[in-house]
Amino acid sequence: MQKMALQWGVTGLIAGVDEAGRGPLAGPVLAAAVILDDLQPITGLADSKKLSARKREQLFDEIRAKSLCFSVAQASVQEIDTLNILQATLLAMRRAVEGLRLSPKLVLVDGNRLPVLAMRAEAIVKGDALVAAISAASILAKVTRDRWCLEVDALYPDYGFAQHKGYGTAVHLAALQAQGACPVHRASFRPVTEVLQGLRP
Repeated sequence: MQKMALQWGVTGLIAGVDEAGRGPLAGPVLAAAVILDDLQPITGLADSKKLSARKREQLFDEIRAKSLCFSVAQASVQEIDTLNILQATLLAMRRAVEGLRLSPKLVLVDGNRLPVLAMRAEAIVKGDALVAAISAASILAKVTRDRWCLEVDALYPDYGFAQHKGYGTAVHLAALQAQGACPVHRASFRPVTEVLQGLRP
């Protein structure tokens, strides 16, 4: 996986970028950028969704300890509702790259869309399973957002954020209907919009 970066023929630092939280009905969208250290390889990097929560937590600490630098950024619920989720995701990605302590020569982004960046960038579909730095970024973004869900669960315990992580599960939708939307819900997402407008399924 590490060797894939060689095909770009770039001399200099390569950053991987990924996001977490595009699909949920609540909370910010998170993005992370990571520049790995070739002299400190990390074993077990993979798409964060394929890893157990325990493994993600373990790798989260290892990535932070061994990478040359990393940055985690977000776009808020208000930005999601104003811009739309795609543009807010790209904004979070740009903020993550701009937050890196070192400036990469190339940025590899998971997916098929690129944020506006000052350096060369490439979009890679399923990059979180193909490029180690993107896998590392996916883990940082996912763990950071999951921790946010645990924190907000304590503030709004009736919604079950610790379990469904903000996704539109049956439990979450039932809570929305029973409790109404709370301040962390995305008003522009249809199930939330319908509740705010007093509609019923």
